[in-house]
Amino acid sequence: MAITAALVKELRERTQAGMMECKKALVETNGDIEAAIEYMRKAGLAKADKKSGRTAAEGAIVSRTSDDGKAAVVVEINCETDFVTKGDDFQNFTNEVADLAIKNLPDDIDGLLNLKMASGDTIADATKALIAKIGENITVRRYVKAQTDAGVIGTYLHGSRIGVVTTLSGGNEELAKDIAMHVAASKPVCVSSEQVSQDVIEKEKEIYSAQAAESGKPPEIIEKMVMGRINKFLKEITLLGQPFVKDPDMTVEKLLKDANAMVESFYRLEVGEGVEKKEENFADEVMAQVKGS
Repeated sequence: MAITAALVKELRERTQAGMMECKKALVETNGDIEAAIEYMRKAGLAKADKKSGRTAAEGAIVSRTSDDGKAAVVVEINCETDFVTKGDDFQNFTNEVADLAIKNLPDDIDGLLNLKMASGDTIADATKALIAKIGENITVRRYVKAQTDAGVIGTYLHGSRIGVVTTLSGGNEELAKDIAMHVAASKPVCVSSEQVSQDVIEKEKEIYSAQAAESGKPPEIIEKMVMGRINKFLKEITLLGQPFVKDPDMTVEKLLKDANAMVESFYRLEVGEGVEKKEENFADEVMAQVKGS
């Protein structure tokens, strides 16, 4: 079978090995990519450790709630391409991680990674094995849990891209889920204005003051303009100040007050949030490698 450039490119993308190593493996396996990957693994040319530095900004958010409704977890597991998220290997892995998380409720991500899967491997070791099998960098990136004794927990998943868990005192599960849905859509920074740091407020004041000064209005009027903008800013970024997504004529604060409920906490995870994506050009990589050799 002819070893085409397209075959070499595909094998290189899946293994992160050099072009010559990929071509050699394909020659040895008569162009069979799966056999070539196995050949390269045995030869030590496609080690998972080499992929650990690659950007993984795609992936999935998974969530679980305990049977008694008193605990919930949300986990972000990343990979490099959206294509991998649709595969059985990735989905089975994410589901088992989520099941282990809700069963054991570890305190943090390190505790989660040390839990043992059905295979007997820890999640950390199973991640490396999955990297070797799939050929992409995989990371169990973030994990949050919520627990309550007397309160109510609500979760919401927007597809597999956004996951939210909220804890209320008072109210009911339906309200807790509605609040979680609202958090997913509106991305509040915190629950109330009291939780916004003074540094953030002062920075916004500086910006608004500079803008208002250009109006030429008297200082007392400028002060009122600035405070008005600050109040608007606080309503926009705080959960209680935002209009409720299912009824924009009512604020979340009013919704909770009518239900005699309070938000104790919320966590919102979105796939790839904060990950700097690197744009790669295969042609440039090839030219750089040719020049290097």
